[in-house]
Amino acid sequence: MMTLTRRSVLAAGSALGAASLWPRFAAASVPVRLTSVKFGSVSWLIDTIRQDGIDKKHDLDLRIVEVANNQAAPVALLSGAADVIVSDWTWALRQRAKGDDLKFAPYSSALGSLMVSKDSPVKSLADLKGKKIGVAGTGIDKSWIMLRAYSRKTLGEDIAKVSEPVFGAAPLVSEEFKNGRLDAVLNFWTYAARLEAGGAHELLTMADVVQGLGISPTPPLVGFIWSEREVRDNSIPVTKLLTVVAEANQVLASSDAAWERLRPLIKPASDAELVAIRDYYRSGITGSWGEAQTAAAKKLTDLLIELGDTELVGDGTHFDQNLFHT
Repeated sequence: MMTLTRRSVLAAGSALGAASLWPRFAAASVPVRLTSVKFGSVSWLIDTIRQDGIDKKHDLDLRIVEVANNQAAPVALLSGAADVIVSDWTWALRQRAKGDDLKFAPYSSALGSLMVSKDSPVKSLADLKGKKIGVAGTGIDKSWIMLRAYSRKTLGEDIAKVSEPVFGAAPLVSEEFKNGRLDAVLNFWTYAARLEAGGAHELLTMADVVQGLGISPTPPLVGFIWSEREVRDNSIPVTKLLTVVAEANQVLASSDAAWERLRPLIKPASDAELVAIRDYYRSGITGSWGEAQTAAAKKLTDLLIELGDTELVGDGTHFDQNLFHT
């Protein structure tokens, strides 16, 4: 007969305790850390997910990493402070060319616009020669990159060299435009919607620009980006996140009441502004990424490389279809 010592009893008890706790630990969901700019469109999506319990329905532990602006999100991803960010695939493509194993899934095809005031004498892109153009972001913002490529193709000149671009944060360039200190403003779609509701009108939409560059269909430029290795090694449920996002977008596509609930986050200046933002958002809701989008993205990348330089596309950037999550 085997004699149990105090140590063996304690060891057995510890093993039983660990075994009884194991299912509880195993069932715990792995969190997803997603970046969000406060009051940006992703925050509206997150609010809808939580208000409708879509995250709980899919057992998604969604944790938000608030960043000050869109430029801070890539820093959060590369530093390991976030698992998933929302950014442009043009940036992700540059990073992938540097060796980062990034993946991209579409979030929105809504694009910004080049806006002018309702009584502006500017009627075409050519009329902006010698004029001040406010540009949200920096010199490598995707919309500015494409507008420069478009101007080279249609005008035979780089709009950056024949006009006076003024770069700044989206709210700042919008205010400068409204105060008459800029002749036009190229801004993100949320700000373009607000300006349109206030009486400004579109000189060019970025969809017009993409089509003018001969790209069809217009590939969604903004999406969820993550490190393939980090997601695999840490079992981060990105696929579950994408499912939750798709369900929340179904709510936002069909429910006007959902947008009324978002009013405190959106802070529209008028009912017309809320409607404009709602309609812009809905127009940008996209499906999955397929072969047609990959082909269009390749054509756009090749065109930017052909027309551009290292400032436009990044030194050594080449198209890589493996970036895109299909």
